[in-house]
Amino acid sequence: MIKPINRNVLIKRVEEEEKKKGSIIIPPTAQEKSIEGEVIAVADVRDNDEVEPMQVKIGDIVLFQQYSGREIEIDNKKYLIMKEEDILAIISRKEE
Repeated sequence: MIKPINRNVLIKRVEEEEKKKGSIIIPPTAQEKSIEGEVIAVADVRDNDEVEPMQVKIGDIVLFQQYSGREIEIDNKKYLIMKEEDILAIISRKEE
């Protein structure tokens, strides 16, 4: 797996269900990508750093800016790596 550094976060996009408009199916290439995802990994923030700890944790479901981050592929799965500041909100925390 990949370990983000420098306040970056690894996110797996939450896939939206296939969109339909009447009886017309909109192909995936014409659909907007989801702006919701699950946090897979976060950068470590050392205790002696003068910066605030990360607000997101592994397992959080988050909302992020539409064109933020860089898409990467690991083991044939697509992820986004982005700065913590590009995350707009935590929607929910998965049960531990």
